[in-house]
Amino acid sequence: MEKPPSPEPVTVYVNPPSHHHQETFAGEMEYYSWFDEASIQDMNYFVKTITGIKSKGIRPDLIGSIIAHYASKWLPDLSGNVTAATVTPPPPTESVTASVMKKRFFVETLTGILPPEKDSVPCNFLLRLLRTAKMVGANQNYLTELENRVAWLLDQASLKELMIPSFSHTCGTLLDVELVTRLVKKFAGLNSEGVKTGAALVKVAKLVDSYLAEAAIDGGLTLPELISLAEALPSHARTTEDGLYRAIDTYLKAHPQVMKQERKELCRLIDSRKLSPEAALHAAQNDRLPVRSIIRVLFTEQTKLSRHVDWSPSGSHSSEPGSGPQCLSKREMNVQQAEIKRLRDDVLRLQSECCAMHMQMERLMEKKSSSGGSKGFFRWKRLGLGPSIRGSVGVEKMMNGEEEVGDNGEELEPRTPGNMKTRLVKGRTTPSRWRKSMS
Repeated sequence: MEKPPSPEPVTVYVNPPSHHHQETFAGEMEYYSWFDEASIQDMNYFVKTITGIKSKGIRPDLIGSIIAHYASKWLPDLSGNVTAATVTPPPPTESVTASVMKKRFFVETLTGILPPEKDSVPCNFLLRLLRTAKMVGANQNYLTELENRVAWLLDQASLKELMIPSFSHTCGTLLDVELVTRLVKKFAGLNSEGVKTGAALVKVAKLVDSYLAEAAIDGGLTLPELISLAEALPSHARTTEDGLYRAIDTYLKAHPQVMKQERKELCRLIDSRKLSPEAALHAAQNDRLPVRSIIRVLFTEQTKLSRHVDWSPSGSHSSEPGSGPQCLSKREMNVQQAEIKRLRDDVLRLQSECCAMHMQMERLMEKKSSSGGSKGFFRWKRLGLGPSIRGSVGVEKMMNGEEEVGDNGEELEPRTPGNMKTRLVKGRTTPSRWRKSMS
């Protein structure tokens, strides 16, 4: 019995992805001629539907959401759901090569029908599409298109989606650090052109520092790769250097074989003026850092402390033209204002206590003067204020022209310097009793 002839390869003509991809797309179609007809017809119908929607003038963001929603039908990896991507098994009759080629066809087709507006598709979906495209070995033109789109929206990316593994056999790291470096450099180029705002640049800087902290654990990450990614952003992008310091400290901990000169080169990336007090304290006690870096951190903290001392609550500053409250952070200003408020409260409390003591002393002196000396209820000796207070009271009476009266009512001599000298002389001429007993 003769075998039935094998079916002819199915040739499907779909719309080209874009004008500059027409030649590439036509050349790639021969690889997909042996796919099952149902899958290609479904994709071909989807492409025609999206083309018709575009012609109706539908908003690009709605078209992008439709593409992102229906892409999970063919590629579960694009859904963003780890469970759906890992649980869904490939068909048992399909070979690994056929599965990879089918994914490649889907990825390149989806990339080709994306709206030309770069803000029409979410960044995380583009990152998942880029990861799948690198995994299946998509054409370089499609990879470049996806990288440009991701770089445009990099400030909206999440760390989870940015951690794309490396699918190259020549790469020594688990994560594709070179890809992230290219994305960051492209975004920095957009910022230098004035396309992106400063807030977007700050978000990307935080994202890069978090990515560096995760990639630093990899033993295959080289020092030039780490420095290249850290320097991909301008210096003013980081408002704080805590994230970069954490990444560098993690790298030094995971790579103890780094030489002393390499440690110095790595620590030059850290601006010690942008470290928080907690990070500066950790850096000052970090044995993995070079001594020069530790000294630089200590000197910076000493400078900050001197500026805090020079700053006064009345707004006066030191003689330096650049010093002042504008050099302090918001947190440092709040701490200093709380300290000033506490000092003011202490001064007011001491003033009230001093006034209360003064009023009590006045009442006691009035009672003493009205009671006529020893007949009074209060006595100086009981209060423990006898000689000094009595002397002050005598001086006050002498200034008022009054004569001082003793405890028994007799008049006392005015205490003038001459009388005081006479008393001293008399005290010397009259021997005391213990001198007589000794003789």
